[in-house]
Amino acid sequence: MGLNKVIVAPDSFKGTLTSGEVADVIADEVRRVFPDCEIVKMPIADGGEGSVDVILSAVGGEICTIGVLSPDDRQIDAYYGFTDSGTAIIEMAQSSGITRQEGLNPMTSTTYGFGQLIADALDKNSVIDQNENKPDVGKFKLCIGGSATTDGGCGMAAALGVRFYDKDGNSFIPCGETLINIAAIDDTGLDERIAGSSFVVMCDVDNPLYGTNGAAYIYGPQKGADSEQIIILDEGLRHYGAVLEKHFGKSYSNIPGAGGAGGLGAGCLAFLGAEIRSGIDAILGLYDFGEQCKNTDLVITGEGKLDSQSFQGKVLSGILREAGNVPVWSVCGVCDYDRDGIHKMSVTDLRHEPVAVFETSKGVGKDESMNDPVKYIRIIMQAALLSLTN
Repeated sequence: MGLNKVIVAPDSFKGTLTSGEVADVIADEVRRVFPDCEIVKMPIADGGEGSVDVILSAVGGEICTIGVLSPDDRQIDAYYGFTDSGTAIIEMAQSSGITRQEGLNPMTSTTYGFGQLIADALDKNSVIDQNENKPDVGKFKLCIGGSATTDGGCGMAAALGVRFYDKDGNSFIPCGETLINIAAIDDTGLDERIAGSSFVVMCDVDNPLYGTNGAAYIYGPQKGADSEQIIILDEGLRHYGAVLEKHFGKSYSNIPGAGGAGGLGAGCLAFLGAEIRSGIDAILGLYDFGEQCKNTDLVITGEGKLDSQSFQGKVLSGILREAGNVPVWSVCGVCDYDRDGIHKMSVTDLRHEPVAVFETSKGVGKDESMNDPVKYIRIIMQAALLSLTN
């Protein structure tokens, strides 16, 4: 079997390689075995870490770097992007992500820095609007994956002019452990330019704000929360949802994605009037992925860990949905999903046939494969591609 055209569209291997680096390695191996094959590289992100770089590589743009507060209140540098058409691309992982803090701080981490990025982009939008009158000025895409926080977006809102009060009338900036203390919200100081802007939240989850499937119970553990802290965080988010409903006259708690990034999804809905969309769908749309697949023999994707969430709004799920009849390979560091389950999938689940999974740690272990990911991606890809020539 020969290959005439291959799309290489991996996610990052978190902690080791960016999506662009993974794409380069896989493309090299395809070219080595099939030198005449057309290779289309599409580094992918789903709204989490690396989304700004991926989007700008797809559509063009520039990076803006400023100083902001980290999730644990240190001064750090963070960046966001403007596309060539003037849309601001802001990635919360840059300012308020789990990798931007020293240690895990599930109860006190804040999204204030994310709000500072939005405020800076509003400032620059205003300058662009006055000087160039670009058509997309005032459009924001907010990428909210990879968070360290469970503050419901209160830090973000505070950075944009919202004030929160406790029952004694004292103003404070809520974090996870103090959400329960919010008695009133004053949004009269909210940056007035927000009303004239449009915000799309790129989110890779559909969790509600609170409950057993909410932000605290599902994502609290990976942010360092123990069982007692999860209960406190969930109670705070439940209270916060009620306060938002009372203030705005609308419930945001059960909107899919409201629980994204520790409830930041709900905060964006309430304070920014945002719309939540699938992050992977937005990225694939930028690449015109469905159209590209029409004359393609094979799509190769990948991620650090393939698990049940891979099929629920993550990169793999979007690619499987859009690839149509094109075979899909997934290269992963670790496969933590029932292989039999993958091979039993029917068209009612995802597509007409199962995805082929290639695990770089198989036979060598996770630690070894992470120590030299390039080596083991090359080994497993070369074997898989050579099997097509037999």
